[in-house]
Amino acid sequence: MEDQEILLKFADPASRNVAFNQLVRKYQTKVYWHVRKMVIDHDDADDLTQDVFVKVWKHLETFRKDASLYTWIYRIATNECLNFLSSKRRKFFLPLNDVAAELTAKVEADPALAGDDIELKLQKAILTLPDKQRLVFNLRYYDEMPYEQMSEVTGTSVGALKASYHHAAKKIEHYITQSD
Repeated sequence: MEDQEILLKFADPASRNVAFNQLVRKYQTKVYWHVRKMVIDHDDADDLTQDVFVKVWKHLETFRKDASLYTWIYRIATNECLNFLSSKRRKFFLPLNDVAAELTAKVEADPALAGDDIELKLQKAILTLPDKQRLVFNLRYYDEMPYEQMSEVTGTSVGALKASYHHAAKKIEHYITQSD
């Protein structure tokens, strides 16, 4: 079902619940994996995905349609991830490298994320990146999202995103070549 159809159904109180269920079915898996790549832990990703759709439900009536529904939902998911990671650091007074070490341990323990040795090494390298660089790398590398769409999701200029991706790729390359 097209987003416009979902939005039209959502606008009608009689079909609002049906429309929202269609929206969740359409985007839930993409949102979950977007969140999971950032927070690593399945339970955290599951909770955050629910939080994202609660926010979507609350604010869908005020969605301005100046961006696509997909990028609007991704922006909500991205903000939820960044806020969660920031809150986690503050709550436990963890420096960035301690959070990366914790997330790395979760990647190693989770067969759904670990994959083969090369994929595991890539995941560990990605976890060494600052949150926003990791986000940009994941959106570009895994989701193959165009920079223009990433700009709508993150509220960052295309030029800054390209630079961020380039720096992230260089750091990952350095990590992988140094750990051989």
